[in-house]
Amino acid sequence: MENIHSFIHFMCIGILCLASIFPITAQSNLFTYHTFKNEAGDSLQYRRLVSDYGEDLAHPLVIFLHGVGERGADNEAQLQWGVKNFAADRILKTYKPVVIVPQCPADDYWSNLDFEGVAFKPTPTRTMALLEELIRETIATLSIDPNRVYITGLSMGGYGTFDALSRYPDLFAAAMPVCGAGDPKMAEKFAHIPTWIFHGVQDNTVVPQHATDMYQALIAAGAYPGMTIYPDTGHFSWIAAYSDPATLDWLFSKSK
Repeated sequence: MENIHSFIHFMCIGILCLASIFPITAQSNLFTYHTFKNEAGDSLQYRRLVSDYGEDLAHPLVIFLHGVGERGADNEAQLQWGVKNFAADRILKTYKPVVIVPQCPADDYWSNLDFEGVAFKPTPTRTMALLEELIRETIATLSIDPNRVYITGLSMGGYGTFDALSRYPDLFAAAMPVCGAGDPKMAEKFAHIPTWIFHGVQDNTVVPQHATDMYQALIAAGAYPGMTIYPDTGHFSWIAAYSDPATLDWLFSKSK
């Protein structure tokens, strides 16, 4: 009898483990594999989620930029944090987005940044330049509403979000940089774009002062940005930022 009870206990644990794994795997499988190649022969790997796609419907487009730990060439790691919230049933049903999740190579970054002075250099990184081409090609080739293109990212991707806003402000309708940093001198270039900044007050990886610097620079440029500083959170502020339904509803509500 004890053996039977042990077996049943073991099976229950196994079923619970599988139940927790399968939804994550299923969400990952919603993101199809792609590689973008430009005319110069440069390439950028990315995953793409297309929700209930129809050529008669202009879909919103979300660009999601991962953190430094997910760089590489497997075209898998960039789905680890945050982006699966965009694959939730409610989001897919309500907003029918197209979501692009590129993977930055291990030897590059989203932003071309002077880290000591927190200032963007004049030219984009190779990967950021490829991302801009990918975004424009996606708008041109899929049924995308060009007035509803959004960008968000966490940590290194938060830096990248500010970088993209600074370099290509014509592309985006709204932005959500999470635990990142930007160049306050560039705020005027994208002050017209609705931006909601997120950070954890206990973040020792990217200090929250970077968030408040960007917030104050946008205010000075005439913008009305949102800013959420989580009081009991360190660097993992993206968990709260992306799991809050109100933040994604806010993002999808914006249009040029």
